[in-house]
Amino acid sequence: MFEWLSDNRASVAAVLIILFLGAFVWSIVVGRKQARLTATDEVFGDPVRTRGGWYWSVCGVSALMLVWFYFSWGTGRAYFPNAANEMCQIAKLEEAVSPIKAALPIGSRYYKSTLLASRNTAQLDDLQSRLAGTVFTEAEKTELEDLIRRIGALIANSSNPSDMDQQSRDELVGLVERLNELSAFIDAGPGDLTPGEEALAQPAWGTTFAEIPILPVTARGMLFDTASVEAAEIAAEFNRIRNHVPENDRLIADIKEQIDALKETNETGAFDEQVSAEREDYVKAVERIFKRLDDGLIFPAAALADVNTAIANLDASANSAQGGLRFADAVFFPGPGIVKSRTQCTEQGSARWLPKPTDVVATFMRLANPDLENGGGYRGFPLLWWDWLPVADVVAFFVPDWIADAWPGEFASHGDDGTITPNFKDKLLAFAQGEVSLGHIPMLDGHIWDSLFRVLVALGLGIFLGVPLGLFMGVSRFFKSFFDPLIELYRPVPPLAWAPLILTIFGIQDDGKIFLLFMVAFAIMVISARTGASGVQLTKIRASHSLGASDRQIMWNVILPNALPEILTGIRIAVGVCWGTLVAAEMLAGTTGVGFIENIARTVSDYELIWVTILIMGVLGLVFDMIMRWVIKKTIPWRGMG
Repeated sequence: MFEWLSDNRASVAAVLIILFLGAFVWSIVVGRKQARLTATDEVFGDPVRTRGGWYWSVCGVSALMLVWFYFSWGTGRAYFPNAANEMCQIAKLEEAVSPIKAALPIGSRYYKSTLLASRNTAQLDDLQSRLAGTVFTEAEKTELEDLIRRIGALIANSSNPSDMDQQSRDELVGLVERLNELSAFIDAGPGDLTPGEEALAQPAWGTTFAEIPILPVTARGMLFDTASVEAAEIAAEFNRIRNHVPENDRLIADIKEQIDALKETNETGAFDEQVSAEREDYVKAVERIFKRLDDGLIFPAAALADVNTAIANLDASANSAQGGLRFADAVFFPGPGIVKSRTQCTEQGSARWLPKPTDVVATFMRLANPDLENGGGYRGFPLLWWDWLPVADVVAFFVPDWIADAWPGEFASHGDDGTITPNFKDKLLAFAQGEVSLGHIPMLDGHIWDSLFRVLVALGLGIFLGVPLGLFMGVSRFFKSFFDPLIELYRPVPPLAWAPLILTIFGIQDDGKIFLLFMVAFAIMVISARTGASGVQLTKIRASHSLGASDRQIMWNVILPNALPEILTGIRIAVGVCWGTLVAAEMLAGTTGVGFIENIARTVSDYELIWVTILIMGVLGLVFDMIMRWVIKKTIPWRGMG
């Protein structure tokens, strides 16, 4: 079933979009109706007013999903499944003619020849102005002035239409004719062009790593694909055309002789190191400009005017042939569209980094598949499953090795025959290290469980140790004065600042990550419990004393219940901070966990996998928060009712 859903994700998205749109409209109608019914019964600021309102949750989720579908191109793919393939063929044509457009103002503000002439003329003028302050002799300066003038003449001759030879003119005329014929071919429509069997056998858009099928699957796509082949040949022909100016042939030969003579003088002359470097740099600058001008790439602007017009006509024909695809592209595919690069077409804009919801679900289902042999899980480890856990491993996690070291006696040594007979001390060490067989128990396993385990253990330790300390700091001058500087010394330090040090000490195993999370949770719980304990009304404390309550009874029956709102709020905060810190720790050093998956996905730019990990973290955070809301509701139902 999951395979069918993955292969038909566009159709599934089309149904989901309609459902989300219906839910969005329905929730607004219900919400406005409920608002009118309760308008006279509720007052602003009443906490009861915030209860319920599940229909607005439906509204928010539906709006978020509709926005996600739209900007990820999920809506476009759902209702225009062949649009990306056709846009890919159009991108092929655009890529094919891009070398021609690069030389014309239709691709930029100026002709490429104009930019070349302007830039090189400015550089020649700069060299001319610097010549007076150079280390050349007067005779050499005169020769260099003549050299610069001749190089400038190359630009002038290349820019003069009357200096072009007839062969270059004929080649440009033939190029214009071929472009016009290509425009006529596109205007005529696809005719009997049909996609081949290989093209129709391609996977659907977005179901494989090569996201957009490269071969055309529609008649319109065939039209643009065929046109792109011809356009590529025309562009190659354009790149071979050179502005051959007979007058420049003589100038080029003379300029080469002058430059070679100057270079020979620089090599054979007896100049000191600084003078030699200045002379060589100047001659190299002159030679660089000359080499950019001796290949005939500067054309008269008038000579390329017809080419510019032909390309404009080709663009107009291509736009006309797109028909309704232009509307779909403008409305349902926000962003720059699709770009053809080498052997594939890629989505640009928000669709490039924001995968479609159905693609994210398909990636999640692949990761959630516990069948590792058939591509399930990630890096040989399931996402969330179960496995038989040796009891010895659990014991080894909680029992430290130093217990065996502290036991009286010595560890066993080998006898005269080389055999070793373990004693009790050896057996105790094996027990602490999990090297004994104690049976197996079923246990959750996988990347998600590893992350959850680290958070739950660290959070439990933080609550178990932090809450009592915080309560005593709220009622005892000694505890507050002694522990407050210690807590406040490390609490403001960002957890990631501790991460490299802790991971260096503990390594990449779970104990280092758990200790890092414990530091985070411990500080939050201490501050929350201390704030709650110190905020108890003094009248309640004195009333308890007057009724004969002991210090323990006051702590247990007065201070703790009044501090519970702060403590539970601290737990909610600690869960979020621990979760974010854990992911960062797993990204720094780890072989399992949600953060580990995201780190690998980031290095290979797997955006779908990145979004899967983000959604996993978000959903788990939401589940934690909903559990804490339920605990708060059941534990302190009086909050906000005073």
